[in-house]
Amino acid sequence: MTPKTGLKGKIFIVSAPSGCGKTTLCKKLLKDKVKLHQSVSITTRPPRRGERNGADYFFVSAEEFIRMIDAKDLLEYEENFGFLYGTPKKAVEDLLHKGRNVLLSIDVKGAMNVRKSYPQNSVLIFVMPPSMEELKNRLESREADTAKAITNRLKVAKQEVACRDKYDYVVVNDRLDAAYKKLKDIILLEGERPCRDPQ
Repeated sequence: MTPKTGLKGKIFIVSAPSGCGKTTLCKKLLKDKVKLHQSVSITTRPPRRGERNGADYFFVSAEEFIRMIDAKDLLEYEENFGFLYGTPKKAVEDLLHKGRNVLLSIDVKGAMNVRKSYPQNSVLIFVMPPSMEELKNRLESREADTAKAITNRLKVAKQEVACRDKYDYVVVNDRLDAAYKKLKDIILLEGERPCRDPQ
């Protein structure tokens, strides 16, 4: 993939294993005054309880998702747990051209793909659980998955945690307030720095 030029804003990518509080942290960032614009992902999975179309995700059919892939309308896309997830390209690049900073909440594979395409504009932040045991407790307490699905999510989580060294920053979400402060400080610090020089 060819690195993009002429983009003045930054893409802040937050990744985390399922159940680490990534969504909560990102929602707090967007409510706070840190000059971040949300990129709403597209997915073929059904909405969870309380999720709203166009706010949490754009929920689309598999056929529509494939059409967007074929039209090269997605910044990145991956399959996870049997469903497709992707990031709309045009909305993100329009903001970057204007010098705006964009927040992406995506998985490890998606983060690596965005880093390849936007090496000068991307800042990667990985959110870690305090321990795998605590992560298991969190997944069970949210009552959103079957026991088999939780086992699968924990297996994927171990693979994702092994990729943390590929990120620019690592934040351990032991206590939400402390993790949020660290995450916000990273955003504010990097938001003031110029984009990386091309390699």
